[in-house]
Amino acid sequence: MRYQSHIAAGVLAAIAAAAPLAHADERQTASYQLDTEVRLLTEQRTRGMSDSLLGPAAKLSLQFAHQSGLVAVAELVTVSKTQFLDGNGMGLTLGAGYRFGDPEGWHYGVGLAAEAFPGAKFDAPHGFDMNAFTPTNFSSTKYDSQFAVLEIGYGALEGRLLGVLSNTYRGADTGGVCGAMLQFSADPTKALECYARGDQGSRGSLLFDLDYKIRLASATTLTLHVGRQRVANFSEADFTDYRIGLTRKQWGFEWNLDWVGTQVTTPELFMVQDGNDVRSVNNNKLLFSVARRF
Repeated sequence: MRYQSHIAAGVLAAIAAAAPLAHADERQTASYQLDTEVRLLTEQRTRGMSDSLLGPAAKLSLQFAHQSGLVAVAELVTVSKTQFLDGNGMGLTLGAGYRFGDPEGWHYGVGLAAEAFPGAKFDAPHGFDMNAFTPTNFSSTKYDSQFAVLEIGYGALEGRLLGVLSNTYRGADTGGVCGAMLQFSADPTKALECYARGDQGSRGSLLFDLDYKIRLASATTLTLHVGRQRVANFSEADFTDYRIGLTRKQWGFEWNLDWVGTQVTTPELFMVQDGNDVRSVNNNKLLFSVARRF
């Protein structure tokens, strides 16, 4: 009975990383590139929030780039069944788009994407009877979402805007948001105010990302990231995330060390009931991952 706001907002970011602006080159015979990547992580984080309940994860990515500018990505990652209730412990992201412009100057991208967690859903009250002081209108909400993506960049600086097209994203509706506050807050006042606004979804939510990459050496890159999440109809779920990442390519592997942090409006929305314990998934943390491309 809680909302998970940490959406996979790196849809076009993943595409961009996989497919730096592709241009026709008369010296090249191949018109496209297809990469497969396997990654092991100490923790799966999205927008600074844990999807693996602070535990390790594994990810498989397929990344396609055509010299015309068409790009696509498919990702399969392990997630926590405790967070994504009734699911099979997997998250699937599919995205496709078009990138154009000068990679050293102004460049642009547009895309569409979908995120799914097969079988995952949660039951929560979508209303509250103030007279009887009891929750009402229990129904199920899925975590699946669809997005439109816009990218604008200049050289190593890239900005992205994701707009939510689906009725909800990652369970952000009255049942998920108001229900989480009712479940985890000692004072029910905010939850009751949330229910008083009526039964709503989160279509139209906006996610902003800004990344800057600094090449420290031929095989070493420093990435600075800041993101902002604006949730339609639920300002309680708004938050900002930060990341400082160091990437080193060596011995055929990509080694990553990332410090991630968040600044949230309502901590109760980022809590998960794990047995008898309540765990926060938005703590600041140093993460490590290693990847191999084929």
